[in-house]
Order: sequence, then structure tokens, then C-alpha cells
Amino acid sequence: MILIKNGYLIDPKSGMEGNYDVLAEKDVIAKIAKNIETPGKGCRVIDAEGLLVAPGLVDVHVHFREPGFTQKEDIFTGAASAVKGGFTTVVLMANTRPPVDNTETLGHVLERGGQTDIHVLSCANVTMGMKGKTLTPMEDLARAGAVGFTDDGIPLLDEEIVRQAMREAARLDMPISFHEEHPGLIGNNGIHHGKASAHFGIKGSPREAEIVMVERDLKLALETGACIDIQHISTKEAVELVRQAKKQGGNIHAEATPHHFTLTEEAVIEYGTLAKMNPPLREEEDRLEIIRGLVDGTIDVIATDHAPHTVQEKEKSFAEAPSGIIGLETALALGITELVDEGFLTMKQLLCKMTANPAAMYHLNAGYLAEGGPADIILIDTAAEMIPGEYASKSSNTPFTGWSLKGRVRAVLCRGRVIHEDW
Repeated sequence: MILIKNGYLIDPKSGMEGNYDVLAEKDVIAKIAKNIETPGKGCRVIDAEGLLVAPGLVDVHVHFREPGFTQKEDIFTGAASAVKGGFTTVVLMANTRPPVDNTETLGHVLERGGQTDIHVLSCANVTMGMKGKTLTPMEDLARAGAVGFTDDGIPLLDEEIVRQAMREAARLDMPISFHEEHPGLIGNNGIHHGKASAHFGIKGSPREAEIVMVERDLKLALETGACIDIQHISTKEAVELVRQAKKQGGNIHAEATPHHFTLTEEAVIEYGTLAKMNPPLREEEDRLEIIRGLVDGTIDVIATDHAPHTVQEKEKSFAEAPSGIIGLETALALGITELVDEGFLTMKQLLCKMTANPAAMYHLNAGYLAEGGPADIILIDTAAEMIPGEYASKSSNTPFTGWSLKGRVRAVLCRGRVIHEDW
């Protein structure tokens, strides 16, 4: 039994906000009230004076690289990285080796995830072998525990396959997420076709590569009624397309990463391959439109796209190095620093996009604080400095190392048990 006293609680799902104590008993929240008396012996009391009490964060877009690429990350180090960043629920992408296009691989991933301190869930692939030609047995994978579907990492080019996948996902009432970059329009991935690509003397990835895919998939979503997630949105045009599609109805969601609302292509020139990612960092007007999309609700989810790579891989030439950065340990602090402290979002709004909204999209019992609900709770010092540098992840591929950010996760509870403390 754990009693959290004297903290300032925000639950974005219910709108509850204020000075409340929280009593966790076993794996659920037993009581939320003002001035709860200590039940007696055997109850640990945590004084949260000056701290924000919030639901454990939910990230529905992470890569833990297992099976197949465990030199970059594995499910246990990925979970440790999540814990340090305040995440108690994560959804894994399915672009592993072998990919999660069968129940055996899915079972392995979920079994390993079940041995961690947090809730590690997984998507399954949309197509067999991520080849974009034949649908996976989506219903079988759903029965085996998949919480959604995606071929993230490889865009789906066949419109009819996408239509079929959306119809099946709609029938199963499960989300389907899309990596929106048309490879036929890209000269070199990971870098915007513009100032940054000119600096490196390569063609790069034009904004049109994202726009044409987003336009197609929004049309199909409205046609099929599927719940779709436009992943890691990067262009101002794509934000506007989502904004207009949402006005037409449908079950449409979009996610932004902290790196896309914080950085521009200038960072690629400064940090090189540490800022190489798919889709790439773009121009300042794109970054500002992403923020506007977060403000007006067009973009309803913040997800990290945590993508670990080894030092050796990132030390290759820009054209050869893989795309992606780690993000779990910096996401909350970047949200506080770049969005809340700059006056774009309230803390409740930021938390909603990192807890209740992603949980709702994936139908997860997570991302909220309520009596009888899961005892997945984080304590945040929103004013404390956080300087990224010592990572729980196996990897350190991020341009944010050494930055002075605001917001430290002081404690993490998952299933009513303290799994991280930083006092």
C-alpha cells in the first residue's frame, strides 16, 4: 500500500485537477481525496509536496528492436528507458526480424514484455513480411494480443491493400497506423529536400512524399470508417489535410514527435546523423504548424518514435547511417520546455496528448487516475532542470544530449509498485 500526499494532481481524462492525495493498494488506486489519513503500518507514504501527480505516460510508437536487432535495444533496456522517462505503457512497432506478422513472434514479444516492470504491448504487421502485398491474419493476431496494426518503417503503396486493411481493422475495432513517405519521391531519406540536403550535397526527401500518402489515407479512412493514426507528422500541408479531414468526421488521429515540434532541418546541419530521421526534420514553418496542430487538437497524440541505433551505425556517412533517434527519456521534458513553458499548451493539455488520448485510440486501460483504475502514477518536478546524458537505453543517438530542459520524473509507480525514484 502506498499513499501519495501533498501533491498537485492532474487527470486529463476526467479533468480533475487540484491538491489531492492518492492511495494505491495492490495494483489499483483505492482512493483519491483530500487529506487521506495514513492507513497504518505497512503503508509507505510519499511526500509529493511541490510535485505534479499524473498518470503514467503512454507511448504508442516505440521500437525496442527485439527480435533481430538487440545490439541496438532489447525489450528490457527499452522498458528501462521508458520508466526513466515516466512511461508506464508502451506499444511496440512490428518492424523486427522476423517481423510481427505471425502469432509466434507476437507471443515471444508479449512474453518478454510481460517480464518487465511496465506494460509492454505490441502492434502486429499489416502485411506479410512488410512487403505490402498480402494482408496478415489480422483477426488471429488480434486474438493473440496485438493491440493495433502497422508496417511502420515501410510505407504501404498499394491503395487496394490499404483499403482492405482499413476495412478489416474497422471490423475488428482496432487502430491502424501509417508511415507516410512515398519512396518513389525520395532521393535520400532522413533529410529534408532543402537547405539541409543542399548542405550535404544530396537530394533528400521532399515534403510531397508525405503529403501524397497522407492525402490518400485520409480519403480511405473516411471511406472505410477505420480508426487511423497518421504517424510522426512532419509537414504543414499534412497537418492541414488532417485538420480538414477531421472536420468531415471519421476516426482520424495524428501524432507528433518531440523532435518534430522542437527542431528544424538546421539541426541536421549542426548534429549530422544524430538528427537524421524518417520523416525528416523540416522547416520552421512546418514546426510551427505542428505546434498549431497540437494546440487546436488536429494532432491529438504525442509519441516518441523511440528508434535506437548503435554508435557505429550513426558514425557512418549521412547517406549510409540509419534514420531515427531515441526519445523516451527526453519526451516529457521537451514537452514541458517547448510547449508548456512557451505558453502553447497547459500542463493538462500536454499530459492529455501523452496519456489519455493515445490510450483511448488503442483502447487501453491506461493513461488516467481514478478510483478503481490502474495504479500507474508518476510524480513530476516540472521546474527542475533535466540534462539528458546518462541513458537507460542501450543507445544514445539523440541530438538532445547536454540540453538544459525543464521537468524531472521523480518517481514512477506501475501496478502500485514504485519502480523508479530520483529524489
